[in-house]
Amino acid sequence: MILTIDVGNTRIKSAVFENNTAIEFSSFEGENFFDKMENILKRFEKITVLVVASVGKLDKSAFETFSNRVKIHFVERGQKFPFQNHYSSPETLGIDRMVLSAGAILQFSNKNRLVIDAGTCVTYDYIDENNVYHGGAISPGIRLRYEAMHNYTAKLPLLTIEEPENIIGNSTGESMHSGVVNGLTFEIDGYINELTSQKENFIIILTGGDANFLAKRLKNTIFANSNFLLESLNHLYQYQINND
Repeated sequence: MILTIDVGNTRIKSAVFENNTAIEFSSFEGENFFDKMENILKRFEKITVLVVASVGKLDKSAFETFSNRVKIHFVERGQKFPFQNHYSSPETLGIDRMVLSAGAILQFSNKNRLVIDAGTCVTYDYIDENNVYHGGAISPGIRLRYEAMHNYTAKLPLLTIEEPENIIGNSTGESMHSGVVNGLTFEIDGYINELTSQKENFIIILTGGDANFLAKRLKNTIFANSNFLLESLNHLYQYQINND
C-alpha cells in the first residue's frame, strides 16, 4: 500500500492506494497531523511507502518521525519527471504544479493538457501533446478574493463562499458573491476558450478544493477531480521508481 500526502497552504490531504486503486481520501488541519498519521498507519498496516509533496509550512522532520515504519519519498524538483520543462525559471515552479502536470501526462497521453487547480490560489498549467511543459498562470482563489475585499476596504464584510442568486447583485453581499464566483468562473472559461482556440485535442482537468463547486458553473467541458493531485502523486512515484 502507498499513502500519498499533499501539504497545501491551508490543509493537508491524503490518500491510501492499494494496487493503484484509491481506497480512502482524507483531509485535515496541520495541528492534527501526528494523530491523523497514527490513525491511518494503524488502520492500514500494509502501507509501506509514504509519498509527499509539500508547498505548505509542515517541516520534513515531521514525516521523518515515521521513517522507522515506512519508506518516505519526498517529491522534489531534481527528480525525474515525464515532461520537458520549458519554464523560464524552473527553480520557482511549485512542486504541486509539477506533480499535477506529471499526472496529466501519465493519465492522458498524446493530448494537449490544461490543469486548473482551484485552491488558495488558482493555477493554470499547460503541457502540450509532446509532453513539453510551457507554464500557465496564477490568480487568487475564491477565499483570497473574499479576504482581499474585506482586508483592503473599510466597510466590506468578510463573507464565505455562497452561490450567487443572480449575476446582478441587489445588495452588497450579493454583489460580492457575484463578483467573486462569477468573476472566477468567467476567468476560467475565458482562459480555456483562449487556449483551445489556438490548439486542438485538449483535455481540461479541474482540481483543488473548489473544483466541485466551480465545475457545475463552467460552460466548457472539463474533467473534474478534486483528488487529482493525490492520484498524480501515486502515478508519479510509480513512474520514478520505474525510471531510475
